[in-house]
Amino acid sequence: MGKGGKTDGGDGFEEASRDGCEQENMAAWLLGVNILKIQPFKLPNLGPRDVLIRLKAVGICGSDVHHFKNMRCADFVVKEPMVIGHECAGIVEEAGSEVKHLVPGDRVALEPGINCKRCKLCKQGRYNLCPEMKFFASPPTHGCLANQVVHPGDLCFKLPNNVSLEEGAMCEPLSVGVHACRRANVGPETNVLVMGAGPIGLVTLLAARAFEAPRIVVADVNDQRLSVAKALGAHEIVKVSTNIEEVAEEVVKIKEAMGTRVDVSFDCAGFNKTMATALSATGSGGKVCLVGMGQRELTLALTSAAAREVDVIGIFRYTNTWPLCLELLRSSKVDVKPLITHRFGFSQKEVEKAFETSAGGGSAIKVMFNL
Repeated sequence: MGKGGKTDGGDGFEEASRDGCEQENMAAWLLGVNILKIQPFKLPNLGPRDVLIRLKAVGICGSDVHHFKNMRCADFVVKEPMVIGHECAGIVEEAGSEVKHLVPGDRVALEPGINCKRCKLCKQGRYNLCPEMKFFASPPTHGCLANQVVHPGDLCFKLPNNVSLEEGAMCEPLSVGVHACRRANVGPETNVLVMGAGPIGLVTLLAARAFEAPRIVVADVNDQRLSVAKALGAHEIVKVSTNIEEVAEEVVKIKEAMGTRVDVSFDCAGFNKTMATALSATGSGGKVCLVGMGQRELTLALTSAAAREVDVIGIFRYTNTWPLCLELLRSSKVDVKPLITHRFGFSQKEVEKAFETSAGGGSAIKVMFNL
């Protein structure tokens, strides 16, 4: 069930039994559609390269909400009780004998995916695509919405003194935007369109600004989220609809707002409408990067984009992003604090309320647990 914890048959719940663990470790377990329960969570023994982390900040991601509402996210299906959560930061309580860069008391951000390090993709540096990846709260691997987890030390990154634990947890969604900008080669000569102003669209906007994109336009159906995008540094915002018949006229609006060619478009929603808009708005020779996964399957007219040599690229999670994300936060080139709109404690009532708040949309952008 992954490094963070394990289950051994029965109903999946066991008492914590690590030596010296005086207080039972508790976690938020996903038991069924819309059913979360705080229950005991047994930790594995600490290995020589592992660290024991007491979690202090855990964010709710869109994939967590998908699991909560549907017991699946894309092709990842929850088939048995699972601890949820993968955006996290905490404090080192114990370090394995071979961990030299961390000591108890260090504040760290956790990269949630454990790759095999042996396959061809891992050796090529594309470990995010490792077929044996064990990723927090990606079934069947347990997540991190818990008092404590055990995690490999090399996936725990010490926070700069001026970076908070909440900001450390935000390294996970920010990593998606950073990886997208790397994949699309965003730089000082790249004009960027972002389709979707949800949490991932907003961190992609922040990443594109940090990568020095000279002009960024954000399009969304929601006025409130567009106003947030504008406050975060979008040069222009464009209100769009969900009606695919309006793509052509909305592309005209987007191009007018950009005032120059669109070099790279990021579809951070992942619907037929948003992808069709991105493909049409992107200039010849440009790139469209599919980031969001709103629909499991997309049906698109690609001939026109192919004739203009518009490259379509995908992203899946990230690789080697935590050091850069922490530097962007330390240097104040990126400020993720405005994205955290709601905070909750770690009780049964508050866990339920937090997921209802995140799933309900509205003014919620990033919902954060303070443990």
